[in-house]
Amino acid sequence: MCQHQPPCPPADATDREAARAAAQQPAQGWTLLCNGVLLFADTGELLPDGRIIAPNRPLSHAVAAAA
Repeated sequence: MCQHQPPCPPADATDREAARAAAQQPAQGWTLLCNGVLLFADTGELLPDGRIIAPNRPLSHAVAAAA
């Protein structure tokens, strides 16, 4: 998918979020990356093959509540 140089990381790479934005709708909370990954504002992801990557929200509020 990526036509620029250097090419963006592929969708199955661990650094896939480093790809350039191809389209985005901030009001709807999503960005389509040039490697086909759909990145959501809550940090969740939908990969081109249909796999879902769960959001990775920080747990700082839970740690502070336990202290």
